Formats: sequence, structure tokens, C-alpha cells
Amino acid sequence: MQTTMTMRSPIGTLCLCAEDDQLVGLYLPDRPAPSGPRGWGGILARAAAQLTEYFAGERRDFDLALAPSGTEFQRTVWHALADIPFGTTCSYGDLARVVGRPSASRAVGAANGRNPIAIILPCHRVIGSSGELTGYGGGLPMKRWLLDHERGSVQPSLPGLRERPAARGAR
Repeated sequence: MQTTMTMRSPIGTLCLCAEDDQLVGLYLPDRPAPSGPRGWGGILARAAAQLTEYFAGERRDFDLALAPSGTEFQRTVWHALADIPFGTTCSYGDLARVVGRPSASRAVGAANGRNPIAIILPCHRVIGSSGELTGYGGGLPMKRWLLDHERGSVQPSLPGLRERPAARGAR
């Protein structure tokens, strides 16, 4: 059974989900998140601490046990996301080449869109081949904010942020 907790961040309230002391989900504000018993401690406390450091500009990499649930191809894409350096971006085509499927940029985009551990598996660092920002589960303003944050030119919080709880509901 998954244990959940929420935390405030500059981009809104995040919902963290864990199972067997592994992080299985990080849900952005207004995104449906699984319900489950509330918890604090173990992987949830470590993830919250590392995210707080990330948002404070004190952390570039995460050191957490992750267990995202998906197909083998999705997990391959998500593993490759973790290798995109802080403050940089790559295209869906670049990521497709990295995972050994150079003609599968659309499939990579679909896997990227189903990433259950946002920010920690940095799907926000993947952009269109021409350099334009393309879809993001939290919306393009949030994607821009995260990229600007990593480049050191960011406002203290996402403009227009309304303080509200993370969306709850079955996934």
C-alpha cells in the first residue's frame, strides 16, 4: 500500500507517494494523485528534504530510491531522464537516440508525459527539437519556471500561484 504526504513548494503543493521505502510518485499541483494513508519519515522525509534543498538552490541531483511503475520502455526513458544534467535541456529526439530508439521520439514524448516522479526524474528538461517548450503535466509556465530556476534566474514562486492542496483522487 502506498503512503502519501504533501509538501509546499514554490510551484505549489506537491504530493509524494512511497511504497516499501521507495518513492513511486511525485504529483504536481492540480494533478490527480493516489489516496493512501498519510505518512512522514523514511523515503518521504528524505524526498521532501531533498526537494526543499532543490528549490532553495542547494541541490542539483537527487539521491533517492525510486520505483516508478510503467512498461519496460517507459522505465528506460525515465532512467535516461535522470541523466540529463541540471540546468540543461535535450530534445525528444535526443532522448530517443539515448535510449537506442532514434525514430521513436513520439513514443519517448508519450513516456515522458507519463512520468510518475516529476522533478526528480526531470521530464521538464525535455523540449522540442527547435528549442521550444512543449507539453508538461504542470503546464508550460511551470516548466519554464523549473528551467529558469535551474539556470538561476527565477522568481521566488510560480507567478499566479494560488495556495491550494494537491489534487486527490484515484489514478
